Amino acid sequence: MDIKSVCAAGGGTMGRQIALNAAIFGYTATVFDIKPEVCEDVVSWAEEYLGQRIAKGRLTAEAVAAVKERFFVKKDLKEAVEGADCVIEAVPENLEIKRDFFKQLDGLVGEDVILATNSSYMVSSLFADCVKNPLRLANMHYYHPALVMKFVEVVQGPHTAPETCQALMDFCKSTGKTPIWMKKEIDGFAANRIIRAIMAEAKWLVQNEYLSIEDMDLACENGLGHPMGPFRLLDLSGLDLIYDMMRAGYERTGVKDDCHDLVEALVKQGKLGRKTGHGFYDYE
Repeated sequence: MDIKSVCAAGGGTMGRQIALNAAIFGYTATVFDIKPEVCEDVVSWAEEYLGQRIAKGRLTAEAVAAVKERFFVKKDLKEAVEGADCVIEAVPENLEIKRDFFKQLDGLVGEDVILATNSSYMVSSLFADCVKNPLRLANMHYYHPALVMKFVEVVQGPHTAPETCQALMDFCKSTGKTPIWMKKEIDGFAANRIIRAIMAEAKWLVQNEYLSIEDMDLACENGLGHPMGPFRLLDLSGLDLIYDMMRAGYERTGVKDDCHDLVEALVKQGKLGRKTGHGFYDYE
């Protein structure tokens, strides 16, 4: 299980950063997205990011030239996964979309290829029946922004071979990350379960008008020493992603999270957080 080449399926914020991080650390890395405009955006984004690394003295021009030789963007899934030792799914946080993707992927890769899902909450056993060899299926959850954050959760499902998790742990370490190995799967994994408890209380306090969003963030930043408060963190993660998770929970339970309507209204206005310059806060 020696990973040398990876494919990140999904050209959004997470998929492109996971792939470029791997390329920077010497791996052949391909980003797949079915939308041509997304593929074009990934190419221009990578060019700009790598240029900034040179300007800041973080990478040499020679190193960036080598990264570009290893970094590819494809809009055909068969071409994108050809030769990959590991495919990292980073498609939208929707169960049916992810299940359909794994079924399609399974017909294009060999049974020895490691399949990882970057889902924030969905455990890999939800997709075990979609692939021929679930021994090679696991969660590998990066934190946003994946190019910067060192923490990664590798989660072993009841179907997952320990060797699969070991290969993913080794891959993470070799790309500058500090992974943990969860021996049993549970929705939300480790860090997000802690964050979820904090977020739930923060949203409840704001929803019930005990304090403002700004003061809630100040309480966590100055009272608890958090690098950013819960609402600033939601803006950083992307309110579209947060809304997808809220909506999935609502569809499953019939109960809306606190601040569901507020997040929905912001998303419908195109205010998705830092990436659009507006969310709970204005960044422009």
